[in-house]
Amino acid sequence: MEDRRIAIITGASSGLGAEYARLLDKEGLAEIWLIARRKDRLEALAETLETKCRCLAFDLTNEEALNALESEVTTAKMVVTYLVNAAGFGCIGLSRECPREKLQQMVKLNDMAALALTEICIPHMERGSIILQIVSCSAFQPIPNLAVYAASKAFLLSYSRALSVELQDTGIQVTAVCPFWIKDTEFVDKAKETDRHKVYRDMPGATNAKHVAKVSLKEAKTGTVVCTPDPVSTMHRIVASLLPHWLLARVCK
Repeated sequence: MEDRRIAIITGASSGLGAEYARLLDKEGLAEIWLIARRKDRLEALAETLETKCRCLAFDLTNEEALNALESEVTTAKMVVTYLVNAAGFGCIGLSRECPREKLQQMVKLNDMAALALTEICIPHMERGSIILQIVSCSAFQPIPNLAVYAASKAFLLSYSRALSVELQDTGIQVTAVCPFWIKDTEFVDKAKETDRHKVYRDMPGATNAKHVAKVSLKEAKTGTVVCTPDPVSTMHRIVASLLPHWLLARVCK
């Protein structure tokens, strides 16, 4: 019988998305769909993988792109065994000093695109399928100088937790991946573009993309709903559950 299982990975052109592609290349899938804006990066990654890849150069903040992707998924008549929503970016700095358009774009990509991809794929999933939402430990509390980013991740965390309950009877697993800073991705460099007051400092305890992808995929397969894949994110989750958020926000400032 023909294998119809596929993985769909957003933000696949670099960093965490690319690491998930390398891991899922070992799963014996029929196809891996790599999604990002930079097609040359996607094609370069695809050449290193053994699994057949479909490279889709989409801007997921564009509604027409989401409609086109929905059409692709429907027409393919494949089973989405893995969905990895790894596309996203952040801005470091006071929100009032960041361009409004950039903040809105962040919410569109971090939240609305992840929501759209999830709802597009669920009808094409079956028991045992896995949704990995790449969140952040910033979702655990409000964070000055990351105000909109942390809020966008709080939305995604809450959505993922509720969705995991909604989908229990279907056998579809939802896992929110909440790491601390990942040092070998483009996230920090992009986020620092708005850091006028040099708020960012090198973060002790920062993890790496390969570790986060490996640990979170393993935990998703065992049914973990909220994965904190490194010591700092695990401690952050505990502290944020014990202390009032107004206090934590002031400490972070």
